[in-house]
Amino acid sequence: MAKLLIIDDERAIRSTLREILEYENYEVDDIDNGIDGLEMIKKNDYNLVLCDIKMNKMDGMEVLETALGIKPDLPFIMISGHGTVETAVEASKKGAFDFISKPPDLNRLLITVRNGLDRGSLVTETKVLKRKASKTRDILGNSDTIGKIKETIERVAPTEARVLITGANGSGKELVARWLHEKSNRSEGQLIEVNCAAIPSELIESELFGHEKGSFTSAVKQRIGKFELANGGTLFLDEIGDMSMSAQAKVLRALQEHKITRVGGEKEIDVNVRIVAATNKDLLKEIEEGNFRMDLYHRLNVINIHVPHLTERTDDIPVIAQSFLEEICGEYGMPGKKITDGAMDALKRLPWTGNVRELRNMIERLIILSDKTITEQDVVAFANPSGGTNVGASQPTTNSGNQGSSFNYDSFSNFQEYKDFAEKEFIKFKLEKNNWNVSKTADDIDIQRSHLYSKIEKFGLKRAE
Repeated sequence: MAKLLIIDDERAIRSTLREILEYENYEVDDIDNGIDGLEMIKKNDYNLVLCDIKMNKMDGMEVLETALGIKPDLPFIMISGHGTVETAVEASKKGAFDFISKPPDLNRLLITVRNGLDRGSLVTETKVLKRKASKTRDILGNSDTIGKIKETIERVAPTEARVLITGANGSGKELVARWLHEKSNRSEGQLIEVNCAAIPSELIESELFGHEKGSFTSAVKQRIGKFELANGGTLFLDEIGDMSMSAQAKVLRALQEHKITRVGGEKEIDVNVRIVAATNKDLLKEIEEGNFRMDLYHRLNVINIHVPHLTERTDDIPVIAQSFLEEICGEYGMPGKKITDGAMDALKRLPWTGNVRELRNMIERLIILSDKTITEQDVVAFANPSGGTNVGASQPTTNSGNQGSSFNYDSFSNFQEYKDFAEKEFIKFKLEKNNWNVSKTADDIDIQRSHLYSKIEKFGLKRAE
């Protein structure tokens, strides 16, 4: 039940408003002056306030300003017997949700109150969602390598040192970058991410440095680049090994001089940005092949953090899997599920070509397709079937050549055949889950739609009639 406060020095108005609002099942308090009204606002959690403008002791506008200084999101509806456009505009400028005249029209009053409460609820919900969205996931694991990464983050984050994060795709490089920002002195600023591999080489400079209107054919208006957006914060250059040589030269200049110039512009713009870069490539090899600048490499590689492949820290898999289990069940609003020790052992034996990202997808699949308890048989049947296209019908088999492994890897003649099979089953599962909506599936598995169409054609996937 919504709780409202009426502040008005006219007893008749307070009584009338209270009677109307209580009839609508609102909980209502009232007071005859602004000073006591402010005390009530401090002590109680009101969802909305109706406040007279002309009152003794304290003017309604002053009550509005003071109250919003205490509780900025509290909706205020101002009431006046001398309503003018100027008064309504002034109230709106000071933060009032709406303005109604005395005597209030019943229907307008109820609609305004309802809209004010809806607005208050939306503001609160938006803040909660933003907090959830901005919450950085913990770096999970108890292995020595993960412990060393956490220790390095604690030491390096408060400094201005540039960091180069290396590791395979899906290993958690972005998570390390986020924690470097969260624990830095720039945490109040923005963390701006740029995936250098996802942006065409001819557009990367515009993306990083911005452009002026008319600087090229499609530049119909001025655009602010990522360096400017990250000013005062952190710029995360993911997959920097895929950046074009011309863009590398400009990034190097920006790092050296702390200045940038927009594409098509002449004015130099000062930028105060900390750079964190990541790559899955061997940059020293790229330098030898002429694909990466050595001077930029040394500028970026002040501190190096290597994130190990999941198969290099299999003892961390139970901790990560359990965290994903709880998180995904919560997202789906499903009862919590348990995973047996045998299932955990089976997960630890998988090759994890997709790293931690693949583990999360597999846990999601197991949650959807398994019963209350996820068993070793479920892992074999659903997470990584060992033969055939009927995932649900697959059963664990013993292969003496794999020393205790529950998977018959001999059914695959080479590693590529195994990868193709696993990729086909994964894409098929995601397509069926999304009712063969290709756009949604492409977003779900984080690949381009055209790439997904190619995969569908390659594996001969068809929607069941």
